[in-house]
Amino acid sequence: MLVLLVEDDPAIAASLREGLARFGYDVEWVTTGGEALDADPPGVVLLDLGLPDMDGLDVCRRLRARSNVPIIVITARGDEVDTVAGLEVGADDYVAKPFGVREIVARIRAVTRRHAGDATGEATEPAPPAVALGAVSVDVAARRVRRHDDEVALAPKEFDLLVALTRRVGSVVTREALIDEVWDSHWFGSTRTLDVHVSALRQKLGPEIAITTVRGVGFRLEHADAP
Repeated sequence: MLVLLVEDDPAIAASLREGLARFGYDVEWVTTGGEALDADPPGVVLLDLGLPDMDGLDVCRRLRARSNVPIIVITARGDEVDTVAGLEVGADDYVAKPFGVREIVARIRAVTRRHAGDATGEATEPAPPAVALGAVSVDVAARRVRRHDDEVALAPKEFDLLVALTRRVGSVVTREALIDEVWDSHWFGSTRTLDVHVSALRQKLGPEIAITTVRGVGFRLEHADAP
């Protein structure tokens, strides 16, 4: 598989190229957003947000607009807003520096496995029918969400997470169950990814829907005005 590595730090790039090669990946290394957008289509993109010529978020957005290629954001930024923004514009996952090659490989395998399943139409269970939750409606077949008749733009994993929660409205869904269903049963990454996606859903769905954190267990979705 060809990995497009978009990273302007030569030391990090050299380490990743060497490490990924040991796992059988071919790596094309570019240092700017412009080069990333001009590159041949890869199997997966590892994208640093801090690029010298343009914002990595814009690169992610433009890559997603023209392709369904799996994108993993690599960032040194600690601000959750940047992480959420990356997921909102189409990234499938993120990893914060410093990291190990094995972690990167595990995430590459997870996102590519998930995309392969989407492409072949495989599913672990039939998609549920459209669900109405007060002012919010979730059309699973069309992968569309509306709030007060206005469409809500969700990243792919945000939508999958919302569907997983709507299947058990009013019940607590464990963190492990959500990761297995939305990401991959062989997921080895940080569960922080789940928290970021939940945070994004809360912001986008507004006060009509409540996603409650049950400490140490998981999350529960319900109408905000439910008793």
